[in-house]
Parts: sequence; structure tokens; C-alpha cells
Amino acid sequence: MRPDIRRLAAGLPQAPGVYRFRDARGRVLYVGRATELRARVASYGGDLGDRRHLRRMVPQVTRIEAVACDSVHEAAWLERNLLEESLPRWNRTAGGEEVPAYLRLDARPATAGLRLAHEAGQPAAGVLIFGPYLGGTRARLAISALHRVHPLAAAGSGLTGAERELAARRGVRAADRERLAEAVAAVLRRDPVAVATARRELEGVRDRAAAALAFELAGRVQEELRALAWVTAAQQVTTQEPVDLTVQGWADGWLVSFVVRSGRVRSWQQRRCARPPQEPPPAWAGFARRNAELAAALARIAA
Repeated sequence: MRPDIRRLAAGLPQAPGVYRFRDARGRVLYVGRATELRARVASYGGDLGDRRHLRRMVPQVTRIEAVACDSVHEAAWLERNLLEESLPRWNRTAGGEEVPAYLRLDARPATAGLRLAHEAGQPAAGVLIFGPYLGGTRARLAISALHRVHPLAAAGSGLTGAERELAARRGVRAADRERLAEAVAAVLRRDPVAVATARRELEGVRDRAAAALAFELAGRVQEELRALAWVTAAQQVTTQEPVDLTVQGWADGWLVSFVVRSGRVRSWQQRRCARPPQEPPPAWAGFARRNAELAAALARIAA
């Protein structure tokens, strides 16, 4: 069966996503996520390395299904949502290891800054909540990254004497508060220009640190760059908005359906279907169509 897994994996894209294995009776055996679907699924045709507990599962696999995601972050959320809803026999935990987190942007004079929160809550006037994100460590590193390029906290009115001195050295004044808050918000809204600008500034800090042999600082900024990429990557399978809907895509006789409850994709099904459904909401159209096409392609390979 392992050579068959490699053959089926050849039909997967070189993209992040979630995959699942089914047996001859159609039962889901395992759900996993991948930074690169083709390579990850093909690896089940090898010795499995530190996944030896799955060796008895592999001969039972007769079908592979997959969802191609827009980012590794999106794949992480989708895997978590699916495993929280239903835990297949060969999965060990109901969800991932990362801790969900939010970023709380406070533009009020006395408390200006960007901070980590584990609940969205009801924000006060002057406060915006972004997220959710997976990984408290990544969220904290993203906060550090944004403070380097847009030091909102240094423009607050509640600074100590030492903090005011540091703000002055950076050329930050109280009058900059609204501008800095909007710059941070633009990055967290994933505005392409704002994200690219922040990345360039961080890369400059990293490169200057490396040139000055300050390798610890350069390494820290590189981690911040990765964290910023994580929180600004495209991701729609988990949102703050408590929407409920069913998203469907159709291609070449295959229907793929995603059920969204309270803003989270909670289940994913696919089956043969002669007629296409109604068009999905515009925000979901690309996601639905891409994954219907993937379902059809994998079905052709398996036939």
C-alpha cells in the first residue's frame, strides 16, 4: 500500500493544507496538516521516522483527501477545528499544541500599545481586537516586531521618566499616537503595502545587526519576521465573526462542502455530484473551487 500512497501524493499541490486518510469502508483514519502537502503525504510511503505508531495504519489507507490552504497558519487552524469536532482513531489529540491568542490594539493615550489577549471580549472605545491566531509565542514575537517598526507604546501618556527618555531617543512623540496606531492596524488588517513596509524595516534591522556581529539580535529579529509572517498570512477558516454557513465548490462531478459554525470551519465532506451548487460567497469562491478541483484530481488518480 505504501507505493500507492506515493502515487496518490503526486496529485497533491506543493502548498500548505490538511489531508486525511480513509480505509476501504470509508472511515477516516487520520487527519494531519502539512506545510507542503505533496511531500508530507508522500512521506507515509517511507519508514515514518518519529511517526512509527502510524505504521499499522498505513496498510489500511485506500483513499487520500486533502484541502489546499492559503497559508500554513490556515492549515493549522483547519486541522485544529476538524480534530476538535471529531477525533479519528489514529490521531492522538483533539486539536493542535498551539494556544489561541488575540492581539489587542489600544489607541487610548494612557494605555497605548499592542498586547496579547487570550479572549476577544468586548473591546472598549479606542481598542481593536485582531485574530484569533494560533501560538502565544508567535503572537508575542509579532508584538515585538511591530513595536520595533511602529512603537505605539512609546507615544502614550502614561510613560515613566525612563520610558519618556527612550521615546525621545527614538523620535516618538505623543502627537504620533494616532498615526502609529493606524500603522499597526494596517499591518494586522493584512494591507499588502503596510506588511511589506514592516518586513523591509525589520530586515534592515536584522541585516545591520548581523553586519555589526550582533548575531543574537539578528536571530531575534529573524524570529520576529517569521512571527509577523504567521499573523499576517491569509487565513479565513477561523474568524472572530460568529457566522454560520455552508460553503460548496464543484468541479468535474465532485462536490466539496465546508460547514462553518460560529466562524470556524467545523467539517469538510466531498462526494460525487452531477450538478454544481449555487455559487459560494465571493470571499470563499477561490477556496471552494480550488478544493473541488483538487478532489476531482485525486479521484482521477485513485480510479
